Amino acid sequence: MAKNATVTVRQVRSGLGRKKDQIATLTGLGLGKLNRERTLEDTPAVRGMIHKVKHLVEVVDQA
Repeated sequence: MAKNATVTVRQVRSGLGRKKDQIATLTGLGLGKLNRERTLEDTPAVRGMIHKVKHLVEVVDQA
């Protein structure tokens, strides 16, 4: 990964009715409402969080 690499994530599905840990992961990513986007540092921890809720989010852009 390049220095200062970022990844933009958009929430595309609701967290309602999901497990508490998945809702907490969305919150940790700075999401929680549909179509909300966040640009985050591309780290293994963030990638793991994205993988955990991959059915609720989409990766919009990698820079």
